[in-house]
Amino acid sequence: MYKVRKDEPKYAFIPDVEHPERNRYGKPVQLVDENDPLAGKSLNINGDSGIGDNPNRYKQHGFYFNADNCIACHACEAACAEKNNTPPHLAFRSVGYLEGGSYPAVQRLNISMACNHCDNPVCLKGCPTRAYTKFAEYGAVLQDPDICFGCGYCTWVCPYNAPQLDTEAGHVSKCNMCIDRLEVGLKPACAAACLGGALDFGIIETTPEGRSQLETRIPGFPDPSITHPNIRFQQMRSLPREMRRVDSVPLRYVRDDQNARPDPGVKSGHHTGYRPAPLPVSESDTGWNLKALRSREDPLVLFTLITQGVVGAFLMLFLGPLFGLEMLSPAAHPVAYPVTLFGLIALQTFGLVISTLHLGRPHRFYRAFNNLRYSPVSREVAAVALFYNLLGAHALFSVLPQVTELVPAGVAGGLATASGWLAVIAGPLALWFMHRIYRIPARPYWNHWQVLSSFYGSMLVLGPLFAGLVFVPVAAAAGEPSGTLLRGLALPMLAGILLTAFGAWRHVLHLRAIGGEGEAALGVLRTRFRRVDLLRWGLTGAAAVALAAVALSGQGGIGTALLWALGGVLVLAAELLGRALFYVLVIPTTLPGAFFWRNPGFQAHAREAGLAEMPQVGVQVAHH
Repeated sequence: MYKVRKDEPKYAFIPDVEHPERNRYGKPVQLVDENDPLAGKSLNINGDSGIGDNPNRYKQHGFYFNADNCIACHACEAACAEKNNTPPHLAFRSVGYLEGGSYPAVQRLNISMACNHCDNPVCLKGCPTRAYTKFAEYGAVLQDPDICFGCGYCTWVCPYNAPQLDTEAGHVSKCNMCIDRLEVGLKPACAAACLGGALDFGIIETTPEGRSQLETRIPGFPDPSITHPNIRFQQMRSLPREMRRVDSVPLRYVRDDQNARPDPGVKSGHHTGYRPAPLPVSESDTGWNLKALRSREDPLVLFTLITQGVVGAFLMLFLGPLFGLEMLSPAAHPVAYPVTLFGLIALQTFGLVISTLHLGRPHRFYRAFNNLRYSPVSREVAAVALFYNLLGAHALFSVLPQVTELVPAGVAGGLATASGWLAVIAGPLALWFMHRIYRIPARPYWNHWQVLSSFYGSMLVLGPLFAGLVFVPVAAAAGEPSGTLLRGLALPMLAGILLTAFGAWRHVLHLRAIGGEGEAALGVLRTRFRRVDLLRWGLTGAAAVALAAVALSGQGGIGTALLWALGGVLVLAAELLGRALFYVLVIPTTLPGAFFWRNPGFQAHAREAGLAEMPQVGVQVAHH
């Protein structure tokens, strides 16, 4: 157990006060009673099997932050770092700020934030390995780094940037509410270290000494309805109508007098209606910025496109003969058909390998199946694995009669047909689960059905391209008429282009309507990546013209084949650019950083200039 000092000051202890039965979200503050099976269990802190004697052990606790009192001394950060021995580039608690007004009436709002141990912990639901647990003890949401395999999905879904991915260690870690201190009645280290009385801790929905407000919103804080966080704010000081971040994220927070939402449980009429809005668009940075297209998610760029292409190619091979493309059937080309299937298996294997190597701990990939009940990552992995195995089974049974007589041809054919139809169902289903990964309220740029239209559009575009890379040369070498084949390949590719373009158009309208981080990401696309975006759609348009010409001509021959190949190359390049933009444009609903600390712009500069090599700079070196 944590050892309490003899001279521990009174303010370091958690007060034992009365509390309401339920919090403002309708959840009971008393999480379990003494007769519950979860009660009376040891947390085994540091191997100690003892049980804490805190009388409020099974009540939901939370943080209280008074923004008027915070002086940004960073004592809470320092205490947290010392308590948890975090490396310089990580911080379970961090202090950022907003600025507003004009000289000489400039005002600053400081915000100290860590994990909020939410009632609806999206990190817990999103984690595929089940590394997260919400405990009955204090309502703490704890994470086990030994279970984590470093996918980083929890860092995507958390609106507060609480989980910290350490690519050097290969896993995520986060605030543990100083559960060892709570067991002996002490506040977390950060709250006990606060110099200005800004940060406090206690049973949720109880008003700390010297406070009068219990708000769930503050300028710069994400929408609390996403997770129902256990943090309450006080901010009485009048602020300017507009507050701006000092980091490089192009966001500001504007007071919304007309649409201000009431905060349940607020004890005063203080206005809390600040909404995020994009900064005015600047045309100063409109270069190519091709290096900025690279990100840690580069393996996912390839994995998603490969998987969508393989699913589309298999659908083309299996269903094509049913729609008049007899040249794609195994009867027409008994060698090219299985060769294409095994080529698709090899390509999908490569995609799965690079996706696995994207993990911080690739050797623990099998843990991805641990949370099928809640995690979209687990469901996607299971669905892709199912499709992959069905594809392999179909390929195996398709070729067996040609290599051995141990299995009767009728049995092998029946198994090939059955596995093929199951794969036809499993493939698109896998892409559905893949798109669900990105429907994240904490990342508004992704949280739109355009993700699904983009993924299915890529399936329609890349699938015929992958299949045609084998069958078009085979048809040419055999001297077979290829007009029907080329037209059959071009039409779904055109449909995929139209589907992607329609989704992108609706996506832009949606981002403009919701504002905030989504519209800010659109502004980055229109400025920093403007040329890349124009190139992407220019390539897409040229590919559409080429493929339309192929579809309308209905003629075979080398010229039409080359025109189809040109359209395929152009649209493949456009798909790569579009998917890279998909990952680098997203702006999460994270809290504001500072000029250096938690500033994406400074982090990029530090890595480029070599400053990140110095640990004291506090920037993690970009490597895997």
